[in-house]
Amino acid sequence: MTVYLLSIGLISILGQVILLRELNVSFYGVELIYLFALGIWLFWTAVGVIAGRRMALPSRHSPAVLFILFGMILFLDVAFIRSSRLIFGGVPGAYLDFFQQLLVATLSILPVGLLSGLLFQQTAGLYVDSGRTLAAAYAVESAGGLIGGLFSTLLIILDTQNLFAALICSIVSFATPLLGAGKSLGAFLRRTAIVLLAMFAGLIFNASPLHDISTRWNHPNLLDSSDSPYGRITVTRMFDQISVFENDALSFETEGTHAEYFCHLVMLQHPHPRKILILGGGMEGIIGEALKYRPDHIDYVEINPVMTKLVMEHLPESIRQSLQSPEVRIIYADPRRYLTNSGRYDLILVGMPEPSSGQANRFYTQEFFKQCAAKLKSGGLLGFKLQTAENLWTGPLIGRNASIYHALRSVFPAVLFLPGTTNIVTASFAPLPDTPDIMTGRLQHLQLETRLISDHYIRYLFTNDRFAAVKNLLNEKKDLLNSDIRPVCYQYALIIWLSKFFPRATLFDFSSIMEKTLLRYLPVCFLMVLPVLFLVSRFLPGLRRKILVAAAGFAGIALETILLLYFQLKYGVI
Repeated sequence: MTVYLLSIGLISILGQVILLRELNVSFYGVELIYLFALGIWLFWTAVGVIAGRRMALPSRHSPAVLFILFGMILFLDVAFIRSSRLIFGGVPGAYLDFFQQLLVATLSILPVGLLSGLLFQQTAGLYVDSGRTLAAAYAVESAGGLIGGLFSTLLIILDTQNLFAALICSIVSFATPLLGAGKSLGAFLRRTAIVLLAMFAGLIFNASPLHDISTRWNHPNLLDSSDSPYGRITVTRMFDQISVFENDALSFETEGTHAEYFCHLVMLQHPHPRKILILGGGMEGIIGEALKYRPDHIDYVEINPVMTKLVMEHLPESIRQSLQSPEVRIIYADPRRYLTNSGRYDLILVGMPEPSSGQANRFYTQEFFKQCAAKLKSGGLLGFKLQTAENLWTGPLIGRNASIYHALRSVFPAVLFLPGTTNIVTASFAPLPDTPDIMTGRLQHLQLETRLISDHYIRYLFTNDRFAAVKNLLNEKKDLLNSDIRPVCYQYALIIWLSKFFPRATLFDFSSIMEKTLLRYLPVCFLMVLPVLFLVSRFLPGLRRKILVAAAGFAGIALETILLLYFQLKYGVI
C-alpha cells in the first residue's frame, strides 16, 4: 500500500497542475480560475472521501480499478477542456457564458477530484487494516504529493507540453497497480493496465501532433504552439498577418499600428534617446520603430525565451532584421530582476501585458516604478500603455487607472496621460510636453516614416476634450496606490472580468464598501471568536475535532494562497 499512497500524492498534484494550466488557457489567462478550480478540487476530493466511507469495506482490488479510471479520465478531461468552446458553441476569441465557464471547470475537475478522494480513502483503509496508522498513511501520501510537486515544477521548467505531462501522469496511474499489487493483481485488471500502459506509451511519441490537432480546434490557422512556464504561446497566420496568442488571448499581430503608436508617442517626448531599455513587446515591432531614432544601443529584455524561439521564424522580415540589428542586445530575464543590476538609460519602454493578472501587475506597481526611476539618466523617460475604452471609463476602469497613476505620481513629479483606446502613459523627473508643439516639431525634424502618427494626429490627442477629462478623472479619484504588497488592480481586474458577463458589476466599489461598512472589522471579529470556539470545544470532544480539522484546512489553504502570490510576485510565474 505504500506504493499506492505515494502514487496517489504524486498523480493528485500532477493532475491538478495539468488541469489548472489547461483551464487557464481555456479562460484566456484569467488567473481567478486558479482559486475557483482549487476550491472545486478540494470539494470533490472531500465528496470522494465521504462517499468512500459510506461504501462497503474496500477490497484489495478497488484501488487498482480507481487508478486505471483516473489515468483514462485525466486524458479525456484535457481533451474536454480544449474542446469546450466548440461543445458550447463559443465565438472564437470571446468568453463562454459565465455559467458555461463554471460548468466547464466543474465538469473537468469533478471526476478526477472525486477519484482522488476515493483513492485515498480506500487505500488508507487497507493501509490501516494492515496494522499501520492513519497518520502514517497521510504522511506517505504527503511525501508523494511533494514528489508530484517537484516533478510538476521540473516539467514546467523544461517547457514540457501540457498534453505530454498528462500522458505521463496517466502512465504513472496505469503502472501503479502493476508495481503496487504485484502478483496479487487480478488477471483482468493486469491485462487492462498493461494494454492501457502500452497505448499511452505509444501516444507519448505522438504528443506533439496530438497537441497541434487539439490546438487547431480553436486556432484553425495554426502555425505553431508550445507551452512555457508563463503560459501557452500560439502562432497563427491568415494571409500576411501573423497573430500571436498567450493563453489563447491575443498578444499582438503584425499588420497593425500598435507598435508604432506606442513607440513614437513615447519617444517623441525625449529630445534624443541614445540608450534605450525595452521590457517586453519587442516581437511586435517596437524595436524596429525605436531604431528609426538612431539610438546608440537598445537592450531588449524578454521574460519568456519560448516566445522568441517560437515566434521569430514566423515574423515579417522587417521585424526579424530589427531584432538582429547590431545595436540591439536581447536579454532573457525577468525584467524586475534585470533592473536590480542594470545600467542607466535615457528611455525605458514597458511593453508588458495589461495588469489583469498577478504576473503582469508586477510591472505597474509603486515598487516597479521606483526600480525604473533608479535606472533613468538625467532627463530620462519611462513609458508604458494601458488599454481602456476611448470615450467612457467605467468605475472599475477609473479605479484601476487611478491606482496606477497615483503609484506613478508617488515616484515621478511629471506624469502624462495621452488618452485613446490605448492610453500612452509617460513619467519623468523632467518636465513633459503639455502641448503638441514639441512632439510635432521633433517628428518633422526626424522625417520619420509612419502609417498612423502624424502632426495632425498628435495635435488631436492633445486638443480633444478627453485630454483634460482624463486628467481630471485621475486626480479626482484618490484611490489606493497599486503596490506589490497591496495589488489594488486585482480587485478591479475581478470586477472588469465579471462586468463582461454582468454589466451591473461595474457599479461595485470594493474599497468604498470596505470603508463604509463593518466588513473591515471582519478579520478582527474572526480572531476574537476563534479563541472562544476553542474554549467551548474543550467540553465537546466531537466539536473540537471538527474545529481543529477546519482550522487546519483553512490555515493550509490560506498559507498556500499567500505562498503562491509571493512566489508569483518574486518570480513572475506560478
